[in-house]
Amino acid sequence: MHWIKIKNSKIRVYGKKGKLLPKGMAEEHTAFLHNLLSNDIKGMANYTMTYNLWLRQNGFPIGEFYVLKLGNSYLLDTPLDRSFVLEEFSRLKLSMRVYFEALDMDHVFVFGEGARDFILSSFGVELKEGEVKEMDGVLVVRNDIRLREEGYDIIGGNLNLNLKEGEEIKEEDFEHERILRMVPKLGKELKEGFSPLEACLLKYAISLTKGCYVGQEAIARVHYRGRPARTLALFEGEELSEDQVIKSGEKKVGIITSVSPKGHVALGYILRSSLQAPLSLEDGREIKLIKTCD
Repeated sequence: MHWIKIKNSKIRVYGKKGKLLPKGMAEEHTAFLHNLLSNDIKGMANYTMTYNLWLRQNGFPIGEFYVLKLGNSYLLDTPLDRSFVLEEFSRLKLSMRVYFEALDMDHVFVFGEGARDFILSSFGVELKEGEVKEMDGVLVVRNDIRLREEGYDIIGGNLNLNLKEGEEIKEEDFEHERILRMVPKLGKELKEGFSPLEACLLKYAISLTKGCYVGQEAIARVHYRGRPARTLALFEGEELSEDQVIKSGEKKVGIITSVSPKGHVALGYILRSSLQAPLSLEDGREIKLIKTCD
């Protein structure tokens, strides 16, 4: 088993019932998040977690959120600076009776062989994917999205867990695993100029049936035209660096977005039409395509 401390912001969202909201949506904070984020907030069962994107009108990502439904409130887990989120959300809520509270909480993510046994022995629970349990002020979340394998978020104030120091994974090792598993990261693969559909996030973060939300039209246009022309891919090469252009002959066909701290492997985007073509960097050095996200 491995574990790592997660340094994301934690924000509680709560509100009051609204008389003029659509049928079946009785809480203004639910309506606010449902109309802003890319997944189905209204349809969430109590004590579950979903992964969401916050998009611009053009469909490009602003932020990402793990959203936990906890009774009459939601807990947002995001790599965004909490001051930025509080300021922007307060501006966007307009006259809606929605309230935000920044929380100081410890957060540990455990994964790998033995993680399930650790959760069972420490908390006495077995969780389904996306399920949340709350015990004595500690939240335990089955989160298989964070690293694309079975894993558990443990969130609370002043966590006192029986974790072994030798099983703590360094941030550079976690980043290496993220890249190998092709998990897009905010500010790297998730940023202006790149559609989340190119990063294969449709099944994780996008609802096509929930109705309107910010960026929905742009996402729908890309989706219903067929597969995007560009896709996220894993590459292998020497002395790779972010923002390096990938070429096929004289044509620019891709770009590097993340490089492993351990070297040799990187994430980036490439045109599907060049998946079978010989690839190189601008200085002529070869770069190898390992696989695409889909």
